[in-house]
Amino acid sequence: MRKLRTIMLLTALTACSGLTACAGRSGEVLPTSAVSAGAAPGAPQDVVTGLAVPWGIAFLPGGDAVVTERDTARVLRVTRAGQVTELARIEDARPDGEGGLMGVAAKDDQLFLYYTAEADNRIVRYRLTGGGLTDQQLLVQGIPKGGIHNGGRLAFGPDGFLYATTGEIGDRDLAQQRDSLGGKILRMTVDGVPAPGNPFGTLVYSYGHRNVQGLAWDGSGRLYASEFGANTYDEVNRIEPGGNYGWPEVEGRGDDQRYVNPILTWSTAEASPSGLAYANGSLWMGALRGARLWQIPLGEDGSAGAPVAHFTDRYGRLRAVAATPDGKLWVGTSNKDGRGSPREGDDRIMSVTPS
Repeated sequence: MRKLRTIMLLTALTACSGLTACAGRSGEVLPTSAVSAGAAPGAPQDVVTGLAVPWGIAFLPGGDAVVTERDTARVLRVTRAGQVTELARIEDARPDGEGGLMGVAAKDDQLFLYYTAEADNRIVRYRLTGGGLTDQQLLVQGIPKGGIHNGGRLAFGPDGFLYATTGEIGDRDLAQQRDSLGGKILRMTVDGVPAPGNPFGTLVYSYGHRNVQGLAWDGSGRLYASEFGANTYDEVNRIEPGGNYGWPEVEGRGDDQRYVNPILTWSTAEASPSGLAYANGSLWMGALRGARLWQIPLGEDGSAGAPVAHFTDRYGRLRAVAATPDGKLWVGTSNKDGRGSPREGDDRIMSVTPS
């Protein structure tokens, strides 16, 4: 039976000190934009405008970025000065609903993409050349696809392995089935085989997820993930190998020893989280429905401090968040995804200097 936490009350939030977090059951931290973590980040500066649902951002050694567009299936190279070159259009991608061309990760001259194909979601490797993408190699296939909850984030960890997030496509039972690739975080080599030391000897690194769309590692190499809840709680989780994060038995904190509790939760109206990055001692999380950039200060032990909302309702839905090689953040809007209200210049990628 699903165990849900008591719904946060507005009066409890407004009663909190402006400089401290509210303490909930078992010491949980309840989000509020009234708290402070120091100076606010600088005003965002447009890097590029006129995009269509930029989903993933990966930086190359020279400082340029590769950006994916979910619904057009375009792979773009974007310079720090905002110059855009189309590298490829993924012909076998089948954008539909929440699926399409999603995650991207880069390593040396190799580029890795996560996208929705005719029958599944899949992870494909390419060689990145000056003129585009060549040498397509299918690494992982058979990831469940659906109109919703396709996961899609790709990122290389400090251990050198490739991590991928998947969703349970609305079929809740998949999240608890360790032989399914749905509702999981996967960990693999650059050839798409299970990474040495994976907890079950398969691609599965953690399970019991609903729809993870953000991955980030802090300065000590600890892994965090942002995850969509259903109707009550969105989450940030600290990911441990073999951990069961509870979905669909638990949404939010369940205090059940079988499942790992999130380190932080939000109401779905405040978040609907997607991209996640680490910079300057904090996690930075894009919020879609919440239309804000959440800053989550981390303690030396990896615990979450009081979260702070930035740019609330100023730029609309925020999805892609990535740390740049020079210590800034690139943040992408998602106002053309069918659920937002496009503004002049949308969709855009902005540069933000983290506080």
